Amino acid sequence: MSKSFKTFLKHTAKDYHNQSVNPPVVRASTIIFKSMQDIRKTQDKAKKDPTGGHYDYGRQGTSTTYILSQILKKIEESHHVFLTPTGFGAVFLAIFSVTRPGDEIIVADPTYSPTRLLTQEFLKEFNIKTTFYDPHNLKTIEKKITKKTKLIFVENPGSNSFDFQDLSKILSIAKKNKILTAIDNTWGTPYFFKPIKLGFDMSIVSATKYYSGASGFMGLKIKSKNKNSVIKFVNSLKLFGYGYSWGGFESLALYQDKREQGNRQFLNLPKDEHLVRLHIGLEDPKDLIEDLKKSLKHIK
Repeated sequence: MSKSFKTFLKHTAKDYHNQSVNPPVVRASTIIFKSMQDIRKTQDKAKKDPTGGHYDYGRQGTSTTYILSQILKKIEESHHVFLTPTGFGAVFLAIFSVTRPGDEIIVADPTYSPTRLLTQEFLKEFNIKTTFYDPHNLKTIEKKITKKTKLIFVENPGSNSFDFQDLSKILSIAKKNKILTAIDNTWGTPYFFKPIKLGFDMSIVSATKYYSGASGFMGLKIKSKNKNSVIKFVNSLKLFGYGYSWGGFESLALYQDKREQGNRQFLNLPKDEHLVRLHIGLEDPKDLIEDLKKSLKHIK
């Protein structure tokens, strides 16, 4: 990798074979060959170098996905990269690749709600037990470890409530007990933080977010005895849409009730404290600030 990360990103995908600045996008399910001999040659190459882009069917990938995975491999400083259609698909793959019936996993309490649903409910059907730890008290991890514990799954910062955790301490606990580790690093991205380099076994990133090394995603804690006034604050925003995504060009806002928070075990908000999630898009900052100022007047 170049000394300058930014320079590396600008030059790494040049395609001299096709004489294009960036490699062409190849969309294929069936890959055709000139003869049966050509198919066998490709298959033999794949046996010798399974990561070398020698595909005989589109499900295995294309030259486009191969180049992308090689770039991400260098960015992450990892042994290998697996591409999935969605970020949650990557979460699913990471967990299911290492767990088996009878195993137990320990998950960060403020995890992404679909991840919580997967681990807390869906894994039950496969006889895989999930327990959750308090991100502010890592002793809860040690208390929950058993001989069956296979994986500690971290999300940092925590979803919605943005709890920052002592990752080195978590890794120390895991390695001492010979437990695998995985982290959802979508918010930080490998541009700022490289989990594999720190010691995590798996790093997960949703590449539809801020991979471009910045994040306009944040949570607000608002103190008010009037819940409806906080909801009115959110509803009165003119430049913020109301939706669950983030990472796009448009600003979004959500009032976080129990549906969004999930069945958190270690989030004890007083009745007069409320969570609001904001995604800051690409609108003019002055306009967004003015919109927020006007809407904040509704809070009582």
